[in-house]
Amino acid sequence: MTEPQTEKVDVEALDLAALLCSRVCHDIISPVGAIINGLEVLDEDNGEDMKEFAFDLIRKSATQASAKLQFARLAFGAAGSAGAEIDLADAEKVATGYMQGEKATFSWEAPRILMPKNLVKLILNLLLLANAAIPRGGNIKVVIEGDAQNPKFTLRSTGTNARVPAAFEHLVPGTIAGLTIDATGVQGYYTGALARASGMAVTAVLDGADAVITATKVSAA
Repeated sequence: MTEPQTEKVDVEALDLAALLCSRVCHDIISPVGAIINGLEVLDEDNGEDMKEFAFDLIRKSATQASAKLQFARLAFGAAGSAGAEIDLADAEKVATGYMQGEKATFSWEAPRILMPKNLVKLILNLLLLANAAIPRGGNIKVVIEGDAQNPKFTLRSTGTNARVPAAFEHLVPGTIAGLTIDATGVQGYYTGALARASGMAVTAVLDGADAVITATKVSAA
């Protein structure tokens, strides 16, 4: 019997870029569509009640779209030069804005320090996976310890039927031989790629009823 192929497989750069673009578009289609719906309501009904409803829909949807784009710029985009460092306070700001549109509540504990760009991107992408661990909502607690040279990230997801996201089976480790990655799965793969590029080991386990994701620095051989 042939053993399943488990070696790490890299996605071509052009394919990865295209899939990440598709992921971002998927995230903002809904709020942008809601803005259009609100404008159509204004065109069709001039009643005061409908105006109030339409403006409220447009306002909330525009805020959500902006938050998702700001998050994507930091989590997936270049966000500066190759060697850029990012203030963790900026990461907290975009994470807070993103989570305001999600079912789960959110808390963040971190020192006010600069971290290399890829480490900050890793934190934000781990937050997306932590959010996926509690699809029915709950609470996510992000704790960042250590410094830029020896960081530790812990994300605890508490909620009904919390689970380890399926992405940790193949996508995060990068063992994707024979699998087709689409726009919904690319984020998990990208998270693993960020971890490997940053020298971080990422794990996810169930701790009682909670799903806990950790990322720690890989020890030098």
